[in-house]
Amino acid sequence: MNSTCFSLIFTQNINVMKLFFFFLFNICLIYSCFGQKDWEKKLQSQLILAEDGATIDLEAGNFVLSKSISLESKKNITIRGKGMDKTILSFKGQTQGAEGLKISNAENIVLENFTIQDSKGDAIKTMHVDRIVFRKVKTEWTGKPKKENGSYGLYPVSCTNVLIDSCVAIGASDAGIYVGQSKNIVVKNCIAYHNVAGIEIENSLYAEVFHNEAYMNTGGILVFDLPDLVQKKGGYVRVYENHIHDNDLSNFAPKGNIVAKVPKGTGVLILATNHVEVHNNRIINNRSVGVGIISYLMTEIPIKDTSYYPYPTGIYVHHNHFERANVRATFEGRFGKMFWFKLKFGKKVPHILYDGIVDEKTLDKNGKVLSPFKICIQNNDNQSFANMDAANGFKHVSRDEKPFDCSLSASELWKEILYEK
Repeated sequence: MNSTCFSLIFTQNINVMKLFFFFLFNICLIYSCFGQKDWEKKLQSQLILAEDGATIDLEAGNFVLSKSISLESKKNITIRGKGMDKTILSFKGQTQGAEGLKISNAENIVLENFTIQDSKGDAIKTMHVDRIVFRKVKTEWTGKPKKENGSYGLYPVSCTNVLIDSCVAIGASDAGIYVGQSKNIVVKNCIAYHNVAGIEIENSLYAEVFHNEAYMNTGGILVFDLPDLVQKKGGYVRVYENHIHDNDLSNFAPKGNIVAKVPKGTGVLILATNHVEVHNNRIINNRSVGVGIISYLMTEIPIKDTSYYPYPTGIYVHHNHFERANVRATFEGRFGKMFWFKLKFGKKVPHILYDGIVDEKTLDKNGKVLSPFKICIQNNDNQSFANMDAANGFKHVSRDEKPFDCSLSASELWKEILYEK
């Protein structure tokens, strides 16, 4: 055989091989796509057809879903994966729905051992569920933190008896772990980072937040009461034995969100809520605020809700360990400008800040705050404090701790027994 014939045969064989691998690749791709679609349909069918008491087992693997999945009006259902990093439901190309997983009007639901990634909106939203358990569940938006990420990772709202245990939340443009307008809540052993707010309790009653780590968020742990919500007043919240550190992420919340006002470098922020105890936490290297206690009036947002109460009352901050580097507070946002031009702390930023705005109805005849409404601060390691005198335009900022050296009793701080720890 001459060299010309050999070259021709060799070239033809190469072309045949290329054609073979091209078809093989496309066949695999087609089977993969159809397999994913079949899995998505199968999962949603399982959720729809599940009888009360059923367990839905999720296989190990990385599964791409194009639309929200939902569970509604069920009782005693468990959805269980093979592990937080073994069963991954990705919504990166989501074309339908807002949430990744939505559960509503249900009772005694357990979610465990899986991850939801890159949903268009909230990762897991539960509404009107009594006894909802999130255990070893991760929610994540991959890539760098950005405002286009979904608002909430774990998002129980209007629920009762909520347990969030050993979960991970990453990348939410509002709050990684958020509990809103709910009652009887435990958040424990969780990790939250690269969110605007790591953990947030909002307009909720009777919550314990403990043994968590919140770091590299804009704000570590937030306890808020906001106007214009169905459940008007939250409170009776304990935040203790958490590690809240290095929350120095620039705020990437979309404009108009209340958390867009949270200053970079916030450890714990208590906004307009009542009966909150913050104790035995390690609050370290949060450059702007270790613990902030502020009225909603500080936001300068008009209040149209006539039943809303904008003042923090009954707050007890004690036995926490504070550390921070000798650096200035953030310059970003309205609060950053306030730190620099109004408060002028320089590098001596106090660990605990109180805006000093008081409801006159809580004062006795001598102008002293009555006991149930006091702000009490004592027995913290490296304690430093400032009353910002915001009611008077920051004219008389005071570092005097004596008026706040008091304590609140357990009966003043707590009135409910949580269903499970």
